[in-house]
Amino acid sequence: MDEAATPGFVPGRHMLDAYGRGGFRFAGMSHRGSILILPSGIAAWRPTHAAEITAADLAAALAEAPPIDFLLVGTGPEIAPLPDRLRGPFREAGISIDAMQTGAAARTYNVLLAEERRVGAALIAVG
Repeated sequence: MDEAATPGFVPGRHMLDAYGRGGFRFAGMSHRGSILILPSGIAAWRPTHAAEITAADLAAALAEAPPIDFLLVGTGPEIAPLPDRLRGPFREAGISIDAMQTGAAARTYNVLLAEERRVGAALIAVG
């Protein structure tokens, strides 16, 4: 992720301390809205509903270097399947992509990060 081009960028790997109330807490700060978490850092993320997610919204996860092995997509309070047009590029890159409720994705992200796995998360904020 390019820090200059990504508003709300916090470099480095960070556990999530909390989620809900429309945002997330991490790295001693809070952020209102959705976030994209990659090994290179955490950035504000545009989508507010699963149906709004585009390939462009996930492009940074595909471009992460070194590459991630897993991308968890928190689709909000309900599970929403990701269409194949979004899954295909990850499958081709050898990256597992899983959609689940945002809370489950946040908890799973923390577990995988604690295991020092190469994981990313794209999380839609929940109320």
